[in-house]
Amino acid sequence: MDFEIRADRTPQGRRKLSRERAAYSRLMRQGYSNTQACRIVGVDRRTGQKWRNGRKPTGTQRTAMQPLLTAPEPLAVGRYLCEAERIHIADRLREKASIRTIAAELGRSPSTISREIHRNQHPVNGRYRPFAAQARADKRRPRPKPGKISQNPELRDVIQQHLDLRWSPEQICQALREQFPGRPEMHVVHETIYQALYVQGRGELRREVAAALRTGRAQRKPRRQAQQRRPRFADPMVMISQRPAEAEDRAVPGHWEGDLIIGKDGASQIGTLVERATRYVMLLHLPHFRTAEHVRDALLATAQTLPTHLKRSLTWDQGSEMAAHQDFTLATNIPVYFCDPASPWQRGSNENTNGLLRQYFPKGTDLSVHSPQHLLAVAAELNGRPRKTLGWKTPAERMHKLLAT
Repeated sequence: MDFEIRADRTPQGRRKLSRERAAYSRLMRQGYSNTQACRIVGVDRRTGQKWRNGRKPTGTQRTAMQPLLTAPEPLAVGRYLCEAERIHIADRLREKASIRTIAAELGRSPSTISREIHRNQHPVNGRYRPFAAQARADKRRPRPKPGKISQNPELRDVIQQHLDLRWSPEQICQALREQFPGRPEMHVVHETIYQALYVQGRGELRREVAAALRTGRAQRKPRRQAQQRRPRFADPMVMISQRPAEAEDRAVPGHWEGDLIIGKDGASQIGTLVERATRYVMLLHLPHFRTAEHVRDALLATAQTLPTHLKRSLTWDQGSEMAAHQDFTLATNIPVYFCDPASPWQRGSNENTNGLLRQYFPKGTDLSVHSPQHLLAVAAELNGRPRKTLGWKTPAERMHKLLAT
């Protein structure tokens, strides 16, 4: 102990016993009983019970006393619950503690504790016994486990028959539940069928039935490894994080943001370009197609109308219409930067402008009916609106000043 136990234990009146309570808590965590811990610390046995169990507010005691957390000393949390943790779960369940409280005391997820109680409680009376629970968990743990399909010849034959008819595993699973509603041993999930086909060494299903799958493969093709993911475009993208800092603070003009607004049924579109410093808008005429080549040619035609000092960068999302971004950069010397996935705020000016353009081009309408002359008129009208962010100047005034200088 870090303090001396007083030799004289005569009553000393009401006083705070914070150090004694902390020492009592440590002893309880080490496995001492209430009587033993109270004798060592030097307090009455009933005081220890109040510390351990807590106390509700009463007439004289206005504030409640929270119970001590009697969880075992922190263990190295592994993948599986250990016997000491199961003993603690059983003790706290008898004390009517909630699952979330037990999980917090053990440093586990509440769902882990809930599953443990549900899986390993007594199948008849529903009581949770820690040593029986440990035995059940140990019995289930050995690997590899025999597959459900290999242990049930009837189930295996039914699955093979349906695979010969070129049914998908998910269709087979639903059919089994309808055909055998009262027989859970005949129910499987589709992943079980895939495992029986793909995992080597099991032999639960004939390997030739794998040819009945739509993919025709007898093994899985992993797609989540980084080295096996196909790049978005043939030419590598330059992400927005590498864009010059001058484009971020809008102090230097010539940095543009671009996107497409889509018409009815995705059959028509209009390209939009917004200059970040002046909010100047330019529209691209794309009535029928938005392939990479059509978008590239429209951007090239628009970029040729700009002076050199207004051609610094272009920021776009990762839409497939920008697959020819490298050709555009080589022809115009304008680098293209791509936003992160699902991050429209990285092109905030362009997103705001697209919302304004919907006043002229409502959603669900055919955008191919608008001629290039009409697009120029709409852009001129929008550029003639005064903007609060520009000190109530118009984008056209700001752009005219840049062109003049």
